[in-house]
Amino acid sequence: MAVATSAPRHLGATVLLGKGLTPGKLRGLQRISNPNGTLTMLALDQNSSMIEMAQKALKGKGQDREPTYEEVVEAKLDMMRQMAPAASGVLIDAYYGAWPAIATEALPADKGMLIRVEKSGSGKNKAGGPMGEIEPGWSVEKIKLMGADAVKLLAPFEPGEPVSAEHQFDLIQHVYEECKKYDILFLLEPVAFPYNGEKKTDPAYLARKAATVIESARQISRFCDIYKAEFPGILGVESDAQLVDNCHALSEASERPWVLLSAGVAYPDYLKQVKMAMETGCSGVLGGRAFWTEYFQQDGAEARTKFAATEGVRRVAEVGEVVTAHGTPWFARYGLTKEDLQNIRASEGWHKRYAPNASAAGGTSGHVVRAGEVY
Repeated sequence: MAVATSAPRHLGATVLLGKGLTPGKLRGLQRISNPNGTLTMLALDQNSSMIEMAQKALKGKGQDREPTYEEVVEAKLDMMRQMAPAASGVLIDAYYGAWPAIATEALPADKGMLIRVEKSGSGKNKAGGPMGEIEPGWSVEKIKLMGADAVKLLAPFEPGEPVSAEHQFDLIQHVYEECKKYDILFLLEPVAFPYNGEKKTDPAYLARKAATVIESARQISRFCDIYKAEFPGILGVESDAQLVDNCHALSEASERPWVLLSAGVAYPDYLKQVKMAMETGCSGVLGGRAFWTEYFQQDGAEARTKFAATEGVRRVAEVGEVVTAHGTPWFARYGLTKEDLQNIRASEGWHKRYAPNASAAGGTSGHVVRAGEVY
């Protein structure tokens, strides 16, 4: 006797809403992800480090000057044009890159676009703690208006430096609320920093680095949708077993899917970090300098393009293979499966309840348009 099969059980949209996954945020996650829900993202939003690298290259050719605005723009577009096809999304800044990236299609239409909101090189307090701010003339609303998929905020954070920490916390809260208001995905990037006269090479700073990364996730990861974390430890200083334990602790501390930044480490070290992170619950990467640092060391424009098109692409693709094979899909970190997502349905009239503070047009009669009706 044939056994009757029941239709799949539909889930209400509250399954998503209870996790903060509103339509705009969910669409953003889909856009910046690989097909399996992992993330292989390329960071090209760095301004200060790119200018410094380009200036050093120019000086080596006898030109003692900073690169021009146009030279920085072209470098970003060149790297993006070559390397973006190997990524699931690209992070760019507004000052140099976002509009040209769209207009020239250096950022392919099928790749996610993340745009940074913070000012480069914000001030510091007496202890040397960063006091971040939004890029002048820029906002979450503008990022949403131009069609980006996500907002990125770099907010250096040290729980042990309370003046900076409280200032940064307020900034994070502001951007978090703005991203909810405009229903756009929010990616938060806190990084540790030395203070009270320390240097990044000092034993005291290095000794607390892993604990800082983990504790920061515990305190602020809930105030975003994707959490961009530093590697919790130092290769060659702590044992591999300890580093794996640290990565597990970071995964447990983070209340959101987390991705690994590269922090300027050499590519072989970054690849090793990525492998450890993916095996312990990480959902992907948002890497920059580990992929393209040597770009500015090449002799001439043709050689730079060749580096990005060969070695740069190879690195992004190699990391991408590790991410897709071993990373944890973002939806799994939210306690969902692909089947759950496919079975979610919204109730009739949801669009009226959505974004209640947004402008809405039309009458209030509640008339329902039926199929075939002239209206």
